[in-house]
Amino acid sequence: MKWRTICYLLGSLLLYLSLAMTVPLLWALIERGPDRTAIGASVLLAMLAGRLLMYTGTVPRELHLRESFIFVTLAWLLAAIFSSLPFYLSGAIPRPVDAFFETMSGLTTTGASILTDIEALPRGLLFWRSMTHWLGGMGIIVLFVAVFPRLGVSASHMLQAESPGPLSQRIAPRIAKTAKILWLLYIMVSLAQTIALYVAGFSLFDALTHTFGTVATGGFSTRNGSIAAFANTHAEWIIIFFMLVAGGNFALYYHMFLGRMRIVWRDAELRFYLFGVILASYLVYLNLGAKTAETLRSAVFQVVSIMTTTGYTTADFNEWPVFSRTLLLLLMFVGGCGGSTAGAIKQIRILVVMKYLLREARKVIYPHTISPLRIGHSVMPPQAVGAIVAFVGLYLAIFILSSLYLTYQGFDLVTSFSAVAATQGNIGPGLGAVGPSGSYAGMTDRVKILLSFLMMVGRLEIYTVAAILIPEFGLRAGLFGVLSARLRERKSMYVD
Repeated sequence: MKWRTICYLLGSLLLYLSLAMTVPLLWALIERGPDRTAIGASVLLAMLAGRLLMYTGTVPRELHLRESFIFVTLAWLLAAIFSSLPFYLSGAIPRPVDAFFETMSGLTTTGASILTDIEALPRGLLFWRSMTHWLGGMGIIVLFVAVFPRLGVSASHMLQAESPGPLSQRIAPRIAKTAKILWLLYIMVSLAQTIALYVAGFSLFDALTHTFGTVATGGFSTRNGSIAAFANTHAEWIIIFFMLVAGGNFALYYHMFLGRMRIVWRDAELRFYLFGVILASYLVYLNLGAKTAETLRSAVFQVVSIMTTTGYTTADFNEWPVFSRTLLLLLMFVGGCGGSTAGAIKQIRILVVMKYLLREARKVIYPHTISPLRIGHSVMPPQAVGAIVAFVGLYLAIFILSSLYLTYQGFDLVTSFSAVAATQGNIGPGLGAVGPSGSYAGMTDRVKILLSFLMMVGRLEIYTVAAILIPEFGLRAGLFGVLSARLRERKSMYVD
């Protein structure tokens, strides 16, 4: 196990994180906010910890797949811990578990919150809270690969460990170039939405923070009432459009940018995704009763928000009819396309499982029929189909066991099911006590830790996090052993 290489990479990542923290620090300094000292101290602590880890490590060598999985999991844990420091040190979120929960929710683009009065936070902290969405949306490791040299084949393993969806998203010969292209597209979409919201009447601060929450499909807002608090019809339609964009495959947007529209139109997952949005929006619209433009907009907004796992709200859907609430709960499992910033199971996996079940049902009637599973014009390899079916089964098993634990802790069935579905699927608001008008503040510390773990499991898609729990991966060595070995090595140099 190349622990010293992993330490060096983790240290480098913390240095990049400290650099990212300087953006909300500048905002706090300009506004002379009470949070500037806490954010400044967090920058220094992240920087010092990064330098210490780099000191204990060695320059990057090639990491194998399992080592890359461990690095990615540890990177997300460290990023969440150090990103929570501004909230904890400022006293805005005085409890470490709550600060960690809020930050893990931000980085994993979940949008679940323990805050009951969001508007009471200083603007520097609000900016950082939303910016964690933006950093985690395309992926902190994707950004790391894009800017860090000499990773070689390790970069491919790291992207495999972090990138959402079961299919490869390489769109350039070199993996580092693929990461740069994806982040460039991400930045372009972000700029487009920021300008659109600013023109629609949002302030620059609100335009930026809500763009962070939209393109990352995160859902953190600067207002207690989320998007409904702005009462801006044009902004709602803009956010609907960009939520749809963020829920699509960013690799397709690269082909679109190059004029390869035939590839885009032939994509079966994209068609399935858009059809699902239209159908679910229509069903909710019919169920809500009043056939008005406002009802249609509300139905479309909430369906798109839940399906893309964004979590913004313009209405308290906890008060909607049972059918609409049930449909929204089911949509929490679906998610966006593979290669998007959305969470949950993903459209491509749902499509494959549906075709797999239909094929198996057909085999019962025609047992000798050989029927390959096709997605669009492509035949899915049996190994890929098996992996997708296994993933969906494991995803549902984790959901069931976690929901049972919440009911054992005394929460009602609706709250338990929706809280697990909303955190594991990286959505945010659920139903019951964790609905749009509620929060996760009432959860116990044990439940918050579990839900934080589910957020990371959902964002890294189970297998990456599971790898760190396997004893053969050598996690028992620990970082303290690496530090001791490094200090002994330096001491021997001076003795010689």
